[in-house]
Amino acid sequence: MEPPSRPKSRIAQTLSRLISCSRIRSKKPQEDLQRCDSHHSDEEDANQEEEESCARAAMEAFVAKLFASVSAAKAAYAELQLAQIPYNRDAIRSADQAVVDQLKALSDLKQRYANQQIDSSPPHETLMLGKIQEHQSLVKTYEITMKQMQAEIDAKEARIASLQNHLLKSVEIERKMNASGSISILDGIGFSDVSHNDFALVLHYLLKSVRGFVKLLIREMESANWDIDAAADAIHHDVVFKKSDDRAFAIESFVCREIFSGFTSPGFGDEIHEHDRRRFFFDQFRVLRSVSAINFAKQSPNSLFGKFLKSKYLEVVHPKMESSFSGNLYQKEMVDSGEFPETDFFKAFAEMGRRLWLLHSLSLSFECHVSVFQVRRNSKFSQVYMESVTDELVSGEVLRVAFTVVPGFKVGQTVVQSQVYLSRLN
Repeated sequence: MEPPSRPKSRIAQTLSRLISCSRIRSKKPQEDLQRCDSHHSDEEDANQEEEESCARAAMEAFVAKLFASVSAAKAAYAELQLAQIPYNRDAIRSADQAVVDQLKALSDLKQRYANQQIDSSPPHETLMLGKIQEHQSLVKTYEITMKQMQAEIDAKEARIASLQNHLLKSVEIERKMNASGSISILDGIGFSDVSHNDFALVLHYLLKSVRGFVKLLIREMESANWDIDAAADAIHHDVVFKKSDDRAFAIESFVCREIFSGFTSPGFGDEIHEHDRRRFFFDQFRVLRSVSAINFAKQSPNSLFGKFLKSKYLEVVHPKMESSFSGNLYQKEMVDSGEFPETDFFKAFAEMGRRLWLLHSLSLSFECHVSVFQVRRNSKFSQVYMESVTDELVSGEVLRVAFTVVPGFKVGQTVVQSQVYLSRLN
């Protein structure tokens, strides 16, 4: 007889199987739920990455658009500058409007960025278009810059050609004057074709006489035991001369300052009431270009030239100077009374005065205005308006004007350079 426990064992096995299936069924929904949650999280991460990628693309496109607008504004401004020289009204208006448009575009971009409205759809096309526009604007700016540089080169080449031409004419003038004398050269100047070249010719003619008179004046000073250094320092204080002979430039500057005083005034201060002033002064030039200054002044002491010669002598030659030279005031008294002595000193002064009157009369026979300019002390040296009376010009040095020796002139639009003495500043 079988034991009664066997049926119980079958029941236990059946219950055990049911419990096991129940446990399996209860675990399966939890695993399925976990897998679903994990899938949902991956989708969220993917969406976030896509959004960040889109935002980056939109920002890159926005920045490209911003750079393109800045480059376009720079190109428009460069074009505006180019249109001003030479002046082109239509081009200025067009370029000005382009600058305004680009500034408005930049302002619009600023507002969009402030409001976080930087959507640029489609971003890849906007990015590519912005880069193309930026490149085009840069190319345009470079082209405008090249045009400006080429214009500057052309202007400098024209200036160089003009200076070379002026130099060649000056050399030719000096050669002719040294070869055939000065009177024949002055005779070639006509009223109908008088020009700034004629002015330069007569100025050169005058300065040769000025320097001859200055040499004579310095010899008289040395004979009278003058301190030349003290005299030069009295004229231009605290100037260190590179050579002792350079002190003569200070004396020359004093003489030029006195004789050119009132140069642009008709009659050097005496009013001229002539209807045809140009013709009148050219006749003065024509009459005095080939006569003796002393003889003419003696024959016409009350003429404009006679009065001018008298006043300039009394201005340049101080009574103490004359007294130390000759021991008396004989010449000054004669000139003051309207007479003109025959001494070598006065003859040299009278010849210088005649040539100065020729230059003055010629300048007043021009249609254009003639003006005189002095260069201020410590001014920076400029080869356009100045030339140095010495040859010691070393590149790399800072050159400043110590004083003006001979003033410069402007004949219409033509500049006749002033002659200056330079000092060095480290």
